[in-house]
Amino acid sequence: MIKVAEKLARKSLKKAFSVLDYPLVDIRFEEPPSPELGDLATTISFELASKLKKNPVEISKTIIEVVDLPPLFEKVEAKGPYINFFIDYQSFSRELLDSIDDDYGRSPKKNEKVIIEHTSANPNGPLHIGHIRNAIIGDSLAKILKFAGYSVETQYYVNDMGRQIAMIVWGLLSLEKSLEDYPGDKWDHKIGRLYFEVNQRLEKNPRLKDEIDELIRSYENGKLKTIFQEAVEKCLQGIKDTLRELHIKHDKFVWESKFVRDGSVQHILEKLKKTNYIQEDDILYLDLEDFGIDKELILTRSDGTSLYSTRDIAYHLYKSNNCDIVIDILGSDHKLAVKQIEAAMELLGGKKPEVIFYEFITLPEGSMSTRRGVFVSVDDLIDEAKSRAVKEIKKRRKDLKREEIEDIADKIGVGAIRYYIAKLSPEKHLVFKWDEALNFEMGCASIQYAHARACKLLKKALFNDDIKIEKKWSPNEIERDVIRLLAKFPWVVEESAKTRRVHLIAQYLQELANAFNKFYKFTPVIGSEFEGARLIIVDRVKKTIRNGLKLLGIEAPTMM
Repeated sequence: MIKVAEKLARKSLKKAFSVLDYPLVDIRFEEPPSPELGDLATTISFELASKLKKNPVEISKTIIEVVDLPPLFEKVEAKGPYINFFIDYQSFSRELLDSIDDDYGRSPKKNEKVIIEHTSANPNGPLHIGHIRNAIIGDSLAKILKFAGYSVETQYYVNDMGRQIAMIVWGLLSLEKSLEDYPGDKWDHKIGRLYFEVNQRLEKNPRLKDEIDELIRSYENGKLKTIFQEAVEKCLQGIKDTLRELHIKHDKFVWESKFVRDGSVQHILEKLKKTNYIQEDDILYLDLEDFGIDKELILTRSDGTSLYSTRDIAYHLYKSNNCDIVIDILGSDHKLAVKQIEAAMELLGGKKPEVIFYEFITLPEGSMSTRRGVFVSVDDLIDEAKSRAVKEIKKRRKDLKREEIEDIADKIGVGAIRYYIAKLSPEKHLVFKWDEALNFEMGCASIQYAHARACKLLKKALFNDDIKIEKKWSPNEIERDVIRLLAKFPWVVEESAKTRRVHLIAQYLQELANAFNKFYKFTPVIGSEFEGARLIIVDRVKKTIRNGLKLLGIEAPTMM
């Protein structure tokens, strides 16, 4: 409805320009900082001022004198250089509430395919808290883009040819242990402990590096496939189980060895050799100074085997050939590598990836390292979140059965993790704090609580689709605040998809939950003069919160 209102306001301004013989310019609207200044505002007079050589304040006054008041608005006025439109909530609210259904916020299908690569952690141990921001941003963005009409495929790039996997294989071949001998209920945890032990051995005896290098060469030459692939598959199974707990599922797992086996790596090397940027001096590398990159991109080792960077170029070309938009979710320490990939894509005629860089997440205790065996696994994080949620629920609800408590705790615990990470823009460093993540007054639990409250109220009132808005109803100020936010949801989804920023949805949901909780506290519903209108508001808030949480991979409980 906000888009409809914008369209009507834009049409009335263009008509006024025609009457005044003003040039047509792009008219953009913004939300004023307070309702007293209207619901839509434009600074179009500033843009016209340079073309007309007039004062923008005078231009605004002149436009106001001739503009026709569009439908859905009660007035339009000039405030300095601004032109402010005030919505007629008597008619707007009814139309908006009628338009909100179970699919509210979804855009029509677009003819564009997006491939999002996210998570892609090395299969040398369990996912830890350092990986989780990548996974949650990537999965949430994929859900938002799908809802915004894009065709989306999510991919996990499996690094099965790297040194870490060769170290695990060395351990399986050289240590007098099997994976079953290592503690842990999941294969990824067992592999992580084996990897840690091999690292310790390597630190004591650096000459073992030659044996590990030989394993890398053997696998690239087609040998030892079974043991490499079994180790990776076992670790991936554990990683997939963890991701499933977080409501994350990838559409495709793409193994990097594919690009060696199918000749893709050799093909891009031959193609790059035909450019003026390739250099050979014991190793093959790209000189990228002309692209403003001081560090050359090494493509092969001295023994002729490929590197991760070479295979990554082949993977990006593969993605480029199979979609319209390539999106990578990467830590901020990958910025140089991305510049090198972009240069290679330009030379190869492929699409440059859009990259969402994120800063790292830590616990108050400090940073983590898989190599040193110092990390908090995502499995441990989920267990802790659920355990803390159980304690909170028991404090608040003495009437629930154990199964009910555990079910709600599962929704709250996973929601707390996902929301706490999604709510912050990716450029900001994040320290994960439990007391903030599981705060029932602010944060995901408060949003889920608003949804549960709405469900409880609707159930008590025996709400059904036959309930109608009373003819005499006109929204009060508290109701208007809720309606303004409901109207914004499709715009927030569109903006989030366009800017690739997940936190816009998260922050919007907190605003809506806050406005609804105020409405719930101060506005009588059941038995009031306008019970029908207010029950419909409650139902539309419930639908919008549920749809918004779904975009963040979070469940909306019906009771808490």
